[in-house]
Amino acid sequence: MRWIEGIGEVVNYIEENITEEIVIKNIAKKALISPFYFQKCFAMLCGFTVGEYIRQRRLALAGNELVFTDKKIIDIALKYGYTSPDSFTKAFTRFHGVTPTAVRKDGAMIKSFAPLKIKFSLEGGYIMDYKIVKKDSFTVMGVSKVFKYDDALAEIPQFWVEHYKTGKGKFVCGMYGICIDESMGSNGFEYLIADDYNPSIEIPDGFITKVIPKHIWAVFACRGAMPKAIQDVNKKIFSEWLPNCKDYEIAAGYNIEMYTNLDDYPKGNQDENYYSEIWIPVKKKITA
Repeated sequence: MRWIEGIGEVVNYIEENITEEIVIKNIAKKALISPFYFQKCFAMLCGFTVGEYIRQRRLALAGNELVFTDKKIIDIALKYGYTSPDSFTKAFTRFHGVTPTAVRKDGAMIKSFAPLKIKFSLEGGYIMDYKIVKKDSFTVMGVSKVFKYDDALAEIPQFWVEHYKTGKGKFVCGMYGICIDESMGSNGFEYLIADDYNPSIEIPDGFITKVIPKHIWAVFACRGAMPKAIQDVNKKIFSEWLPNCKDYEIAAGYNIEMYTNLDDYPKGNQDENYYSEIWIPVKKKITA
């Protein structure tokens, strides 16, 4: 339960320091999890990234101050981390749908965005297929790109579209989608669209090889149409399996999604029986 309580502490910390610089590495410590998996977990459970949550809370509070105080717009902008009136106006307008001036002069309506509240509920009782597997290091070949956590949810699907659109799918069909943040503390991570590496085949231009280290992996089965099937299992992993797992904890900044051959299913990855997996590196918990 400490892990879930840690998420609650993070939300409280963000609220108490909303006008200060908030560093992901520092707040992840309160959740008792690495920044890499904290940000993935937060997005899975809440539907938006940590950065998006902080940004929307700040803009909501800025809107309140425009309505209920006589503070200058530039002072409110600076208070919530915007260094120029233009950047504040653009962000404010995207969120509220109106400019700060319209709110102040014309009484335009603003949007609210309440702070998150962590609630404990009686859940579980589901069947979740997983296994613990010891796997030696293995090498993959694919294409690589670095993403920021805030942009990844929108940009990774586009990365896959571009991969096939540019003809790279004839070299790498996309058996794996691999997230790598070896430091587990940066603002971004490397993502690979990859297959198992065949040393007898020459590496095409624009492709790389990457050694995935030896680990113990928790392997979770996903069955059903994509992306819902894999998203549902991901949510269960972070909301229920990890917080309640007595034997294992996350070991490293790797996360692998394994996809089976689309040709094996009548409807491809939209088939109700389509099979995929999520791999998370784990290690035995040290008990006192």
